[in-house]
Amino acid sequence: MAAELRPPRAELEARAGIDAWIDTYHSVRGLARDGRFVFLTDNAVGAREEDNLRHLVLNLGTDVPRSQIVPFLTAKHPLDYCTGYPERARQHGFEALVVLGGDRHDAVPRAVEHAWELRRAIRDGGSRLSLGGWANPHHDAEAQAGYMADACFTAEFYLTQIVSHFDVRTVERFLDALARRGVDLPGVFGVFYYRSANQRTLAKLSDFIPVPRDGLAAEFGAGATPDQVAARTIRALAALGIRRFYVSNLPLGRAADTLKVILAHAELSG
Repeated sequence: MAAELRPPRAELEARAGIDAWIDTYHSVRGLARDGRFVFLTDNAVGAREEDNLRHLVLNLGTDVPRSQIVPFLTAKHPLDYCTGYPERARQHGFEALVVLGGDRHDAVPRAVEHAWELRRAIRDGGSRLSLGGWANPHHDAEAQAGYMADACFTAEFYLTQIVSHFDVRTVERFLDALARRGVDLPGVFGVFYYRSANQRTLAKLSDFIPVPRDGLAAEFGAGATPDQVAARTIRALAALGIRRFYVSNLPLGRAADTLKVILAHAELSG
């Protein structure tokens, strides 16, 4: 089990930024104490974020194992920043890095067109970090499997776009396509922590991730809690044989405790 957290937005005023990093520190520390992995995003959902690596190093100190923290790097930076980032990460003891293209919801250009190009450049530069890629089960399953089967994919593991228990058939098609192509990379499947069925919020989210708005409205309307809804997704994916998950959008100040509650509802302890 892992959690995906977002660094504070870059435009926050100094005091608010400090408070946000304190909350992030406590969340990362609590999750790591429970043996969870933590993914930290880079300029997610069209918003510029603070430099995740710099703040991790400044704020975490030495009491959180770097092996349990995996930063994201998107191609939405100058190329020299992107190619220098892995060495910065290695020097500070990080062992893995997820390399993504980055969303296209803003005007920030990518240093390269595709994430695999950046991963290949990082590997060609001699980096020995474990590199993570990206897959989207909501896209054409055969095409996604083909990308991942190609030697250019250049990754030791992958994360997926957010999926839910309303997407079981979509995920099944994706898994079947991977099996036919012989892709056996470890995959970490994304689960979103929906806090309500507020239609305005869900509509905004749907600009960035597939949102099962009708299903969520029905479940919340029937009295389900956010923890129960997330647990239903984990149970449904586990029934397909999936064993690795990351949960996104956990409450920052209560990330570790919330994840424990979700796992209790899912009847999973690990």
